[in-house]
Amino acid sequence: MASVGPAVQGTLDDLGTPLAGVTFVVVDLETTGGSAKEDAITEIGAVKVRGGEIVGEFATLVDPGMAIPPFISVITGITQQMVVAAPRIGEVLPSFLEFAGGAVLVAHNAPFDMGFLKAACAAQERPWPAPPVVDTADLARRVLTRDEVPNCKLATLSRFFRARVEPCHRALTDARATVDVLHGLLERAGAFGVETLEELTGFQRAPTPEQRSKRHLADGVPAAPGVYLFEDARGEVLYVGKSGRLRSRVTSYFTASETRRHVREMIGVAERVRTIVCASPLEAEVRELRLIAAHKPRYNRRSRHPERAVWLKLTAESFPRLSIVREVRDDGAAYLGPFGSTRTAEEARAAVHDAVPLRQCTQRLTLRLIETRRAATCALAELGRCGAPCEGRQAPEDYSRHASLARRILEGDVRPVVAAARARIDRLAGELRYEEAAVQRDRLAAFVRGAARCQRLSALAGLAQLVAARPAFDGGWELHVVRHGRLAAAGTVPPHAHPVPYVEALVATAETVRPGIGATPRASAEEMECVLRWLDSPGVRLVEVDGTWTCPPHGAESVRQWIESAAARPDSRKVDRAGRPMR
Repeated sequence: MASVGPAVQGTLDDLGTPLAGVTFVVVDLETTGGSAKEDAITEIGAVKVRGGEIVGEFATLVDPGMAIPPFISVITGITQQMVVAAPRIGEVLPSFLEFAGGAVLVAHNAPFDMGFLKAACAAQERPWPAPPVVDTADLARRVLTRDEVPNCKLATLSRFFRARVEPCHRALTDARATVDVLHGLLERAGAFGVETLEELTGFQRAPTPEQRSKRHLADGVPAAPGVYLFEDARGEVLYVGKSGRLRSRVTSYFTASETRRHVREMIGVAERVRTIVCASPLEAEVRELRLIAAHKPRYNRRSRHPERAVWLKLTAESFPRLSIVREVRDDGAAYLGPFGSTRTAEEARAAVHDAVPLRQCTQRLTLRLIETRRAATCALAELGRCGAPCEGRQAPEDYSRHASLARRILEGDVRPVVAAARARIDRLAGELRYEEAAVQRDRLAAFVRGAARCQRLSALAGLAQLVAARPAFDGGWELHVVRHGRLAAAGTVPPHAHPVPYVEALVATAETVRPGIGATPRASAEEMECVLRWLDSPGVRLVEVDGTWTCPPHGAESVRQWIESAAARPDSRKVDRAGRPMR
């Protein structure tokens, strides 16, 4: 029998840090907007508490170095005049970090406040001290029920816990209200056995009861690449995902590492997990996109509506114009796209209009209307932005030359648009009209990105068949057959096996894909871009290419690197003569 060692009394460190002895700094920020990258801090308020008692306060306005939007002033009451004499964040930040040093930071919706503080530290080249953080909004969701509070907004919680002050979107007042909310939440958390700081931080990350009760759904999930589908009791698909290792990924949904609120809600509804094992990660990625588009699960946030993509179309009529459409037809028109949003397509269209004086009216213009003087006119003709063929000022053959140039642009030659945009940027920047130059830069960027995407997709869609292989982790090969841009088959070659029989078998059993029209004839743009990324990955070898795989010699890829560099800082509103943002 093994001997029993002497009993060892636990140390205070083993017991954790009692909450009564923890110093909390409750902080609230007011800002010019919601983006830590694009906006700035206008006010900092903080309250230091320990053992339920306030031991210090910190409050200051901050000059954000930018204009405060009017709607922000309406919400916060902080105007531009109030911050004119205020210190910049570089002067305030050291004092605040000293005030909060060694304490646990507390904030309501902490990711927002911490994001701005981290961004301020990065801008000042200061290391972020990475203190423990408590989010009162997240803590409230765990200890309060919907029967008690309809939501976890600060104003709602302040009323529920009868805070001594009412939040009003001013930093110090909101921080004081959050102090009372924190104390109320800590009292509630005590009922769950939370008495130390370590237990509090662990409690915030704990899986929900629904997550713990549904862990059995991961039983039997294979450790292979593939796609998983969460379904409810009626068989409705709630969520679709992919993974290189299905078992570990699905299991993670039932642990504390899964913190997305909508996913945790989905776990509470789910009753089963269905999996589809795939031959390769690329097949899993493509199947995920197809399943999301087919089922449109309510808990997936992206890729649900590929049909909402828009295209820029040069209409096939006597006097063509640029139109934004949702469908590519076999009508002889020229198309550019797809674009992810109408706004982006409009910016690309404006870039083409700056280079080619096409008409911008929407009426159907014919020679008969022009001859009978029944065509409506617009102000663009008076501004010199249109040749006014509707009034007969521009001969049909002259307008035809403009239309031919626009078609050439949409079919691959981006030089006229780039030259026109760079000339305008150069002139506007030389006149110190930086805001207008930035608008021209953004238009050009939208056009170049859309054109580059269209040309890459069109080149892939034009291939009747492409067979490629990539080394697998086990020493074998991943094989894929792509037809007209659509993944038609996926397979593997075992280690040390001769690949030819496997390639022949995969090609023979691959999906039949007929050619179509446009850049995305048989697959979504997102699926085709997955295939292109895989083809660009290290180690890929082309086994067979049926067709010509190339982009136009004067296409958008030739200027894409330049425009990406020029638009590298979208928050910058000043550009130099090369189109680069000015610091």
